[in-house]
Amino acid sequence: MDLLLTARGGDGQSGSSESELAVGPEVDAAGDLSAGLARSRGGFMARIRGILRSGPSDADWEAVEELLISGDVGGGLAMEVVERARARKDAPSAEAAVRAELTARLLPGEHGWRPQPGNPGEPAVILVVGVNGTGKTTTIGKLAHLYRVEGSSVLLAAADTFRAAAIDQLRIWSDRTASQFVSHAPGADPAAVIYDALDAAVARHCDVVIADTAGRLHTKSNLMDELAKMRRVIDKRLPGAEPEVLFVLDATTGQNGLSQARVFNETVGLTGIVLTKLDSTAKGGIVFAIEDSLRVPVRFVGVGEKLGDLLPFEPEAFVGALFG
Repeated sequence: MDLLLTARGGDGQSGSSESELAVGPEVDAAGDLSAGLARSRGGFMARIRGILRSGPSDADWEAVEELLISGDVGGGLAMEVVERARARKDAPSAEAAVRAELTARLLPGEHGWRPQPGNPGEPAVILVVGVNGTGKTTTIGKLAHLYRVEGSSVLLAAADTFRAAAIDQLRIWSDRTASQFVSHAPGADPAAVIYDALDAAVARHCDVVIADTAGRLHTKSNLMDELAKMRRVIDKRLPGAEPEVLFVLDATTGQNGLSQARVFNETVGLTGIVLTKLDSTAKGGIVFAIEDSLRVPVRFVGVGEKLGDLLPFEPEAFVGALFG
């Protein structure tokens, strides 16, 4: 029999209060989007702005297209952005035209977005998915921190049962963020962990359940089928629930990450993207490629290693920070 483990709030309490979290040693200042985009802004985007400052020639526009491609915007989208920017008559400058066209490729922002429960009295559910090494578990810890500071009670579900170390790592994050925690023994059925976590969350009146899943290659069909099973379990335990399925994408993987996200979206229906390590790449243009290609919103961007360095994605702020 699988062993159900819980930590933090076993008596129905949600752990430390919001005020305790607000002054605790684990709380970091909010990350800086502008600083997080410094490498992209000083890389391909600085070169684009330099070209566009004086009336660009045909050759200059070709160079802009190549630079957009080098920044992971993608070939087809880069060509379209340049063509439409050149044709704009309402922009005061070539740079403004490119900026407007890139902004138009982003989905409308949802300021203050947060996951919602399917029915009153039930928790909101977030299923975090992705390939190996993208920072899924750390992202979960940062999400838990974000919602705990807001005053929500959070339960973390260790559905990555393939590695005992993954369970231990998530337990550490539950302690660090004063979140509740549910796991089974290593090797257990991940869908069973999800079911029991939802049971516990309902019984304890938790506001948010965040489920970790095993990192998996998008080419492994059996593991992708397992993710689909987890979705079915959520639907069974919380009829009418609409779980958020967040795909964690390492910004340094560029267009390859976009291919991964596309397969995950086809399998489990992604509702959002978390773009990690944005501060580590000079190719922040991947944001435009993701939203234009998948029509799935980027929900959060990671701009550092601190707890507060996971920022809600605001399209206009992103473009502003990218252009400087």
